[in-house]
Amino acid sequence: MPPRIPDWLKALSPGAWVMAVLALMSSGVILLSPPSPRKGMPFWIFSKIHEDTYGPIVSSWNGANPRRPVDLQLIQFYALERRLLSGFMAGTPVADLFETERMVASRSFAGPLDRVGFVDLTDRLTSEGLMEQFNAPTFSLWTSRGRIFGLPHDVHPVLMAYRADLVEAAGIDMAQIETWDDFLRVLRPLMQDFDGDGRVDRYLLSGWSTNGPFTEMLLLQGGGTLFDARERPCFDLDVNVELVAKMTSWFAGPDRMCTEAPEFTGSGHKMRLDGVVIASLIPDWMAGQWKRELPGLSGKIKLMPLPAWTKGGRRTSVWGGTMLGIARTTPDFEAAWAFAKTLYLSPALADALFEGAGIVTPVKAHWSRPIFHRPDPYFSGQPMGALYIAQAPSVPARVASPYSKLAIEKLTSVLVALQEYAQNARQFRPESLQPEARRLLQGAQAEMLRQIGRNRFLAP
Repeated sequence: MPPRIPDWLKALSPGAWVMAVLALMSSGVILLSPPSPRKGMPFWIFSKIHEDTYGPIVSSWNGANPRRPVDLQLIQFYALERRLLSGFMAGTPVADLFETERMVASRSFAGPLDRVGFVDLTDRLTSEGLMEQFNAPTFSLWTSRGRIFGLPHDVHPVLMAYRADLVEAAGIDMAQIETWDDFLRVLRPLMQDFDGDGRVDRYLLSGWSTNGPFTEMLLLQGGGTLFDARERPCFDLDVNVELVAKMTSWFAGPDRMCTEAPEFTGSGHKMRLDGVVIASLIPDWMAGQWKRELPGLSGKIKLMPLPAWTKGGRRTSVWGGTMLGIARTTPDFEAAWAFAKTLYLSPALADALFEGAGIVTPVKAHWSRPIFHRPDPYFSGQPMGALYIAQAPSVPARVASPYSKLAIEKLTSVLVALQEYAQNARQFRPESLQPEARRLLQGAQAEMLRQIGRNRFLAP
């Protein structure tokens, strides 16, 4: 007696049977076929500007190294993040070389050091004398538990860009400003109600409590930090309490000096063009972006160091960061390493990145190159590159925790809650906000410890 055919198989149409058979055949072909050999060294990047500037150097390398050519591949940012991290965790094929942003790179540091997907470059950097060639604080983002996993692409110091035309028309001398208290005192006359509705129509600074990169940047400038040197969360430090309370006084109350002119938006650009905000805090890459997207401000803007939190304090901060890393799975580390150095140490690349994107190089030997010292008409004849380079050695070091993104989100939540508290309690002086700031930061600290405590490799 023949075996009984299940009813669900009888219900399949001829077309479904054909599709099933084709699927099985194609799966078999894939499984039995040998993997196709790599065509050179895949190099994944996420920036179109980088693709354009790297092209000549890659072509030159490929001409000199036909057996190990570089295959430059531009991949959308979030797609690159998914491919990189899933490849590292699942052991699926990835590129030989990557350029990746700080938040993506740090997430790859979540496990034991010997399972990080990037090659540990610490010993090579030391033995070849490369540590001294790069701006020292720039390595911090690519360092986990004392080991370095990437070459720094940039520095990204932050300066203040201000509407020099409006300031100078009011007879204000910006040289009077050394601290943030000076900034508020000297520029307060420019906060005006132009339409008579009782509300200020011009603010001194673009920024808001919900802008995580902005508030992290200010915290770092003031000596605050969300992680200690051992990568443990430390939200409730006294310095963090003071800085968070002070920032909240900028965002809350009838005399607040900040409003948000969002970056990368038409509405934010319109606010800058209309003079709704006098000053913005911009890293070098954003200065380059302004030149491309806000030509109407050309000749109206000047740059200056940030006001310090205290007299004699740091006059810059840092925003963003990219590295070049080499995958542990690369079949030829020596070739990948040689290309990485050829690219990132190139003086031609230093010039091209500044010309195309406003980015100043972390390679100190290139800082004297003429391109960085030319007067820039956009910034009222100031040498934009030289002004950023002057602050590069002073950028604060950062901790490359896999939980950095979560930490910034927690900081944002604290600032939003403290701003709401200030409005409800009608308390706008920093001193009066510090007790609540401490309570909120302690709560964020406890939440971070609970989260990190689930990771047995990084638990405090």
